[in-house]
Amino acid sequence: MKKILYIALGCLTFGLGTIGIFLPILPTTIFYLLTAFFWMRSSDYLYTKFIESAYYQKYIQESIVEKKITPLGRVKLFVTLFVVFAIPCLIVRNPFMTTTLAIVYLVHFIGLNVYFNKKKAPSLEETNE
Repeated sequence: MKKILYIALGCLTFGLGTIGIFLPILPTTIFYLLTAFFWMRSSDYLYTKFIESAYYQKYIQESIVEKKITPLGRVKLFVTLFVVFAIPCLIVRNPFMTTTLAIVYLVHFIGLNVYFNKKKAPSLEETNE
């Protein structure tokens, strides 16, 4: 029963992540990480197919694991984050909420820039060569 639930949740998060490629409101990366989590615990076949897919390679492997994000990719990331944080500020005119969301956005902006600018540590294979 648990295996079936994980497969179903993996299918749902995969679908949402794939839709997120085309709709900037949905976060592709988070849904793809959840897909990998669910399928890793339920089906070796689905997990292997997923991590070998072009979508996984582009949106997870390159950007998160290898930290290879283009300047245009960063701009898209931060513009999408800005829009997502700005929508509640425009709908609900509350100075406390606006200030809080602005601070959270700045923390994301600084944190992600630090993360992507940090050099990847050499792996054991690279140090032995």
